[in-house]
Amino acid sequence: MAILFHLFGGIDKKCRVMRFSELERAIPAISQKMLIQQLRELERDGIVLRTIYPQIPPRVEYQLTKVGIALRPALRALLAWAALRKEAMPRLHSNFSPEMFYVPEGKLPSSA
Repeated sequence: MAILFHLFGGIDKKCRVMRFSELERAIPAISQKMLIQQLRELERDGIVLRTIYPQIPPRVEYQLTKVGIALRPALRALLAWAALRKEAMPRLHSNFSPEMFYVPEGKLPSSA
């Protein structure tokens, strides 16, 4: 999700082409291995286009495909939901009780 956020342009909302090292700096909480794995999955799913330039050292850039760009409204909606959820968290946590989810053994509804 963070990868898409940055390729969508982050705060300024302009889709961009980013080098691997730029993504690495933009998302410091992710390991290099995990970033590579996620970028490969996004590429395999047709969401991200990977361009390799044959130079020394090799340059690799990532950008969104048309399919990836089409995800923008869904990502915006998810970010808006997350912001509302974050505001509601203290209230939700103050009302939380683990007993709310307790079902005595043998009392689970049967699946018919």
